[in-house]
Amino acid sequence: MMQRLTISMDDELAAAFESLMVRKGYANRSEAIRDMLRRELGEMELTVAAGQPCVAVLSYIYDHHERQLSSRLTDLQHDHHDMTVATMHAHLSHEDCIETAILRGSSAEVERFAQEVVAQTGVRHGHIHLVPLAAGQPPAVGAYRRLRS
Repeated sequence: MMQRLTISMDDELAAAFESLMVRKGYANRSEAIRDMLRRELGEMELTVAAGQPCVAVLSYIYDHHERQLSSRLTDLQHDHHDMTVATMHAHLSHEDCIETAILRGSSAEVERFAQEVVAQTGVRHGHIHLVPLAAGQPPAVGAYRRLRS
């Protein structure tokens, strides 16, 4: 069942919304608003219920010349093998590598692990995308958290 809602907004906000909708490729306003609402609700779920089950994508860029960093990062992943579903590694330049890890666990544990990884000396940037999992429901649109820049 669908409910019809009517909203009002000033011209400037409406124009910005139309521009965003086109830029993101939404077919209509309803789908754009539904996505934004799902994202906001998903972020609230993760903020309110820190133990909420989630999946996450952690991406970080690091200097592979940093002493023992690659080994430390691998050890951290092994120490959290129950949370680490998969990883991907790519070389960006002579110095920089990017690594992406798919994680699964409680949002509090996943964020703690992500902070531990990004806090390592030599890790330059890190972002995590959390997607809450509710029993019997598809994942909501997740919440981005900037960890370090």
